[in-house]
Amino acid sequence: MNQAGGIPVGHYADIAPVAGAPQRVHYHAGGPQGARRSVVFLHGAGAGASGYSNFKTNYPVFAEAGYRVVVPDLLGYGLSSKPDIEQYDLDFFVAGVKGLVDALGLDKVTLVGNSLGGAVALGYALAHPGDVEKLVLLGPGGVEDLDAYLAMPGIAHMFAVYKSGKVGAEALREIFHAMLYDPSQLDEETIRERAPLAQLQTDAARSILKVPNMTPRLGELACPVFCIWGANDQFNPPEGGMKIARGVANARVEWVSHCGHWVQVEHRELFNRLCLDFLRHG
Repeated sequence: MNQAGGIPVGHYADIAPVAGAPQRVHYHAGGPQGARRSVVFLHGAGAGASGYSNFKTNYPVFAEAGYRVVVPDLLGYGLSSKPDIEQYDLDFFVAGVKGLVDALGLDKVTLVGNSLGGAVALGYALAHPGDVEKLVLLGPGGVEDLDAYLAMPGIAHMFAVYKSGKVGAEALREIFHAMLYDPSQLDEETIRERAPLAQLQTDAARSILKVPNMTPRLGELACPVFCIWGANDQFNPPEGGMKIARGVANARVEWVSHCGHWVQVEHRELFNRLCLDFLRHG
């Protein structure tokens, strides 16, 4: 695959208008095209975020297990369209994912969402319940009020780095060290992938994202939900897992010790194994 903006170039899909204009979604794919079940991976926010960078050590395992996998860059991130609008909100992100699901003709998808991607997965399942077979949530957003997120040390640190004027690889290293329980797991490849993409982001992607607290609506979810959370997450409060356990009728929640915000990176073999077990057995 060719490289663009630090990550390999996958595929593009033109989708229905979002924010008043046609958009294009970049995505990676794997697994058998004719597979009955599809798994869509939704990445988190932050500087230089993309689907590939978040899930490059995960989605090939799912593809090898026989699932069709789709790993998009959310609108505003990666190599997808970046509308220069005042604010990105949950409806904006959900519409982008819905456009891709429809464009690819996917049926009954499992959504795997990390952080912002977890909030988007929740929002999608509430807005389009007929599309969703299962949800996998990794330290998801969308289950706290904004003040609770802004009080988290990782998020406060991230915005402090943004305000400091630091840019490029230096800024990313400072931010990502807070993402991990063990910062030594941060490799330079991730920095090289994300630094060029960070320069392409709009002000809306660097600002506070408008995501509602969906806790009161968790009881509306009819699909099975698996939530896995790093016990040492400095970005999204791990206590949110109890809200999902109590609020969703068919939920399974696990916390992982010595783990920060990126459980799929820090404990990838465990994450892959647990998720595949959930997809097969619930």
